Amino acid sequence: MGKGDKKTAKGKRTMGSYGITRKRKEEKVVIVPKAKKEKKAATETAKPAAKKPAAKKTATAKSE
Repeated sequence: MGKGDKKTAKGKRTMGSYGITRKRKEEKVVIVPKAKKEKKAATETAKPAAKKPAAKKTATAKSE
């Protein structure tokens, strides 16, 4: 059991492999808080777009 043994941590370090006996380091998860969006002054003072009147539906005459 030494450098050539695949099942020991020493052997895995020599070979450069990972497994149950030689685990990789876990990355720490960092949670970044979202920045709050600020409303722009230009959008508050701008007038809303004018609405178009609803299109009138025309009745079609049926021929008998």
